[in-house]
Amino acid sequence: MSTAKRLRAGLVGLGSMGRHHARILSGLEGVDFVGVVDPMGDKHGAAQGAPVLATVEELIDLGVDYTVVACPTALHEEVGLQLAAAGVCALVEKPLADTVEGARRLVEAFESRGLVAGVGHIERCNPALLSLRARLEAGELGDVYQVVTRRQGPFPHRIADVGVVKDLATHDIDLTGWVTGRSYTSIAAHTVSKSGRPHEDMVSAVGRLDDGTMVNHLVNWLSPLKERFTSVTGERGCFIADTLTADLTFHSNSAVATEWEALQAFRGVAEGDMIRYAIPKREPLLVEHELFRDAVLGRPADICTLRQGLRTVEVAAAVLESAADHRTVSLLPEDLISHGG
Repeated sequence: MSTAKRLRAGLVGLGSMGRHHARILSGLEGVDFVGVVDPMGDKHGAAQGAPVLATVEELIDLGVDYTVVACPTALHEEVGLQLAAAGVCALVEKPLADTVEGARRLVEAFESRGLVAGVGHIERCNPALLSLRARLEAGELGDVYQVVTRRQGPFPHRIADVGVVKDLATHDIDLTGWVTGRSYTSIAAHTVSKSGRPHEDMVSAVGRLDDGTMVNHLVNWLSPLKERFTSVTGERGCFIADTLTADLTFHSNSAVATEWEALQAFRGVAEGDMIRYAIPKREPLLVEHELFRDAVLGRPADICTLRQGLRTVEVAAAVLESAADHRTVSLLPEDLISHGG
């Protein structure tokens, strides 16, 4: 890294997530953390010595190559468009925007200027899911039948502007499409609101991917039990990823293993061995930052693109539409929807 150009990075927002971004940026190799914007100031002392500014314009005037956008979701579009207009690359916290239209405007703003931009769907950097994705790509599961996710825990008082679908379920929507390499074609959902806020705080959704894989998501912030569970069931068994502990286990279908000649005919399932994989556990947020830094430098880096972030916002909107209208919502193929179809 010593011979590469040092990048000048900024941050917008010193909330609970922004404070973690500040910690990573202050020590990120090859990057100078030059300033942070928060009109409320730095009440937690999290700026790591970087100047705390009141406006995005002041940050742009300092001269930044890229900026992390970690302000409330409702402000992502406004801040992102300011950065794009100034020619600044951006890593935008998830979800990309609070509306589909806003997400589309951000895609257009950065793509039309040829700027590197990504969305902070951090589960893509979780060691358990990285390992799961690689194993699915290698065909270790055979045909994939179903993806099930459960994401629940206590109510986060820091979230005031969106409900559980846009805040939490977007994690599961993105990771499901990412680990399988597939796109949602339909979704049916129910929501409830129990906490006295205008937004939903529990959702149950059933969906289908473009290869016929069935998807189930259960998400809430009404549970004292904190759970981050992803299972992928297929022909040769079931992978279970716990993204709280970054553990990945595999439960094999021993009936398949002993009947290779009969794979074409489904012969049922039998309980087989359970394997718990030993995987290196680096901090996902650090991995996310390293990937984005490399992307800004023009190196190959598997970041979540704005277009992928837009698709997740579109699916989340379909979840809310389904719950409101009590019907299954069909989604257009990605190539149509992302080009304004």
